[in-house]
Amino acid sequence: MENTTEVTQFILLGLTNTKKLQVPLFLIFVLIYVINVVGNMGIILLVLLESHLQAPMYFLLSNLSLVDFGYSTAVIPTGLAGFLTGGGVISYNACAAQMFFFAAFATMENFLLAAMAYDRYAAVCRPLHYTSTMTTSMCVSLSAGSYVCGFLNASIHVGIAFSLSFCGSNVVHHFFCDVPAVMVLSCSDRYVGEMVLVYVASFNIFFALLVILISYIFICITILKMHSSAGYQKALSTCACHLTAVSIFYGTVITMYLQPSSSHSMDTDKIVSVFYTMVIPMLNPLVYSLRNKEVKSAFKKMIAKARLSF
Repeated sequence: MENTTEVTQFILLGLTNTKKLQVPLFLIFVLIYVINVVGNMGIILLVLLESHLQAPMYFLLSNLSLVDFGYSTAVIPTGLAGFLTGGGVISYNACAAQMFFFAAFATMENFLLAAMAYDRYAAVCRPLHYTSTMTTSMCVSLSAGSYVCGFLNASIHVGIAFSLSFCGSNVVHHFFCDVPAVMVLSCSDRYVGEMVLVYVASFNIFFALLVILISYIFICITILKMHSSAGYQKALSTCACHLTAVSIFYGTVITMYLQPSSSHSMDTDKIVSVFYTMVIPMLNPLVYSLRNKEVKSAFKKMIAKARLSF
């Protein structure tokens, strides 16, 4: 038997090895992260402070902002450090922790988007029963269920990935500890583990997409039956922001995770990962704030109050 040494740390290669690009990319992604933090924390503060935003839609939106902040924060600091150093060393346990929190928050976003689709269905298709359908307990249950599913899914991913043996290369061709990038380094048979993860990810994604699809089929049917142009426009405006967020999120996630790690191109994965770890969490608050009249109105009121206080 050949001598092997169990891996105790991983080396992250970072996003690029081109030194000329590292500082400009660092500055760009610092700006993205600042916008991300300010935007998502701003949405949460608006929902907490403005009384007319105390509605189920905005309660779920504030949870989405919290999750966006969480899963970008789990990844971006490591990526920013990689821009300056051209990579970095991360311990075995820190890598597992980063993978866990990223998988947990990404799964929470998946189910929160489905919960928001159900909320839009209730608002458009059953407006007279909306307050009795989307009660406070229902909103809390939907959010809590998303968190439970997130932590459960993350436990499965990390449990399978780190039950494998790592005794060869410890160089991760990525800027953070993502599941496909780490599993490909294993020196043990990973086929069964890969298949389990693909099936689990497929179930999570397609269950949420099924809820979203069914909700929007009923919404479209209801909109087509409307005779009032004002009601038609209002229904479209309430759904436009959510549809934009859904399209961006699922387009990248399906590309990334619904294939075995052996089929992945690491360079492509890096580009896709930048989009959904940095850009999407920044875009969500911008999409909801720029396309939602109530959020824009609340933001203007908060700015006016701040000016008066100073």
